[in-house]
Amino acid sequence: MAQHPDADGLHGEFKTPGGKLTAVDLAVRDGRLSGVSVNGDFFLEPDEALLDINAALEGLPADTAPGEIAAAVTARLDPSAVLFGFSAEAIATAVRRALGRATGFADHQWEIIPPTPLSTAMHVAMDEVLTHDVGTGAHNPTLRFWEWQSPSVVIGSFQSMRNEVDPAGAERHGVTVVRRISGGGAMFMEHGNAITYSLYVPQSLVDGLSFAESYPFLDAWVMEALEKLGITAWYQPLNDIATDLGKIGGAAQKRLANGGMLHHVTMSYDIDADKMLEVLRIGKEKMSDKGTRSAKKRVDPLRRQTGITREEIIQVMISTFRRRYGAVDTTLSATELQRAEDLVERKFGTEEWLYRVP
Repeated sequence: MAQHPDADGLHGEFKTPGGKLTAVDLAVRDGRLSGVSVNGDFFLEPDEALLDINAALEGLPADTAPGEIAAAVTARLDPSAVLFGFSAEAIATAVRRALGRATGFADHQWEIIPPTPLSTAMHVAMDEVLTHDVGTGAHNPTLRFWEWQSPSVVIGSFQSMRNEVDPAGAERHGVTVVRRISGGGAMFMEHGNAITYSLYVPQSLVDGLSFAESYPFLDAWVMEALEKLGITAWYQPLNDIATDLGKIGGAAQKRLANGGMLHHVTMSYDIDADKMLEVLRIGKEKMSDKGTRSAKKRVDPLRRQTGITREEIIQVMISTFRRRYGAVDTTLSATELQRAEDLVERKFGTEEWLYRVP
C-alpha cells in the first residue's frame, strides 16, 4: 500500500474475535506516529497502563511492521498489566488500519459466486485464478461455493500421493484425485455430500493476525450462519471446525506473493465414512492427538445435526454473508473459465503436479 504523507485525524478499529473493540486515533508527522490515543470497550488494569500503551506507540515509524508494533506495546507495559478482551496484536492491527496498511471487511466490495458445477481440477484451478486476481486488484474479494460433478479427493499441496490415497479404492469407487495449491489434509467429497467454499481476499484483511488467528477471523460469518441453524461451532486449532458432537469440517489457506490470499473450507453434509476409509489412508499417527479411535467417529455430518437439506444450509450461509458484508451476487466470467481451463491443461490436470510429492 502507498506510504502515508503527514496526516491528521486517522482512525482505525479492530474487533478481537470473541472479544472487544480496539480503536486508535492518530496523526502522522515526519513519517512517525503522533498524538496516539488507543480506546475501546475493552478492559485494562491498571488504568495507567493505557498511558503506557499510547507512549509505546508515540513516535514509531509509520511503516513499522505489525509484529514490531505489538512487541513495542508489550515491552512498555508492566508485566502485571492485564489486557482483557484485546491484546497487543489487536492494537497493532487497529494502528495498521488507521494507516491504511490493513483493511477490514467493510473496506471492500464483496461478491458471491453461488454453487457452480465444475470438474474438481477446474475448482482448484479457479482458486488460483481468483486468488491471483484479488491480489492484483483485478477482482473484488469474493466468496465462491463449489459444486461437485463426481466423487473426488483433493489432497494438500505438500501431501504424498501414495501415503494419502489407496489407488485400488479410488479406482473401485470412480474417485478423481487432484492436488490443490493450499496445504492441509486430504478431502473426500461426493456430489451432494459436502459443502465447500473459497474466500479470495487481500492479505491486508489479515494484516497483523497470526495464521491461527486468521482462520476464525475469516469464518466468523460461518459461525453466525451455523448458530442460526442451531449449531454452536468453533475452531479447534489449527484448522478443524468442531461442535460438541464432533468435527464437521476443515480449512486450508494459501498466500500468494502478489498479496492475494485463499481461504477455503470443506464441511461434511452426509459423508459415506466407509467409502472414505476405503479411498483415504488415514494413519494412526494422524489420529494420535484426536482423542478418538477412528476417523469415522471424528466426523459428524451437518445433515444429522440440522435435519435440513444441503441447499438450505448453503442459502443460510449466503444470506448471512450478504447481510453481514453487503455482498452482491456474480458469476464466473468466460475469461476466468478459460484461464482455469488453461491451468488444468498446464498444471492441475498433469501427472507432474499430481505426483509432485510421490
